Amino acid sequence: MPATRSAPAATDQLALPAPRPRRSRGPQADYDVVVVGAGAAGLSAALTLGRACRRVLVCDGGPPRNAPSPGVHAFLTRDGTPPAELLRLAREQLRPYETVQIQPLRVTAVSRQRGGFCVSAVAASDEGPAVPVTARRVVLCTGVVDEWPPLPGAAALWGRGVLHCPYCHGWEVRDQPLAVYGRGKTGYGLGLLVSRWSPDVVLLTDGPAGITPHGLARLRAQGVRRLDRQERPNLPTRHLRRRRPRPRPATSHHRGGRGELGRHQAQRRADEGRV
Repeated sequence: MPATRSAPAATDQLALPAPRPRRSRGPQADYDVVVVGAGAAGLSAALTLGRACRRVLVCDGGPPRNAPSPGVHAFLTRDGTPPAELLRLAREQLRPYETVQIQPLRVTAVSRQRGGFCVSAVAASDEGPAVPVTARRVVLCTGVVDEWPPLPGAAALWGRGVLHCPYCHGWEVRDQPLAVYGRGKTGYGLGLLVSRWSPDVVLLTDGPAGITPHGLARLRAQGVRRLDRQERPNLPTRHLRRRRPRPRPATSHHRGGRGELGRHQAQRRADEGRV
């Protein structure tokens, strides 16, 4: 017969501490999380939060930065997918999660309040007054906005003939005549980088190059030609590339967040000398 053991007396049990009183979380928020931005990052965040049964509002402020591009690249399983198609697939995969809402809203301000945040948003079409929404947390997925160089036609060719990232678009224009627009350390570095995709690269500085003698020697060794005249000749190049240089006249490329919040962030970076 197996041995039995009686339960210990109440005096033999360890004394447990008194439970902590629950702190008040303040008034109930409209959402657990407000996600600012409905691009790939914002929808990815919404997917994770939706699977955690969180009440989520995704504010879609308009087309993403890469909307003019013919395809998304270096994205495993989706290489070459048009940006609009990528977002369509993402929204389709969010449909089963009933706690996730996507609304055409542009966020103009976020402020702290007891127990969370107050988010002011207006319709993405800028019609109607701002609507306040409360949330326990806010996730910023605003992305960036590209400001084109002061070149006629740059805006119309953005994402197709005027490109910002060789890793995103270099394969499609490999071995073609390419031009890099920029100066200083950024223009010099991008000129060397782009020469990996084509043996025919010219660096357009649109004025004084601001490149050290060592940098100029490296460009020559790599076969990168340099044109620093401010006039814009008819070069036999089919693609113009540039990336964000340091803040210099006529060549600044600012990448700030989308919408009002993004402009405030960009201005702060400029004030701190980090544009």
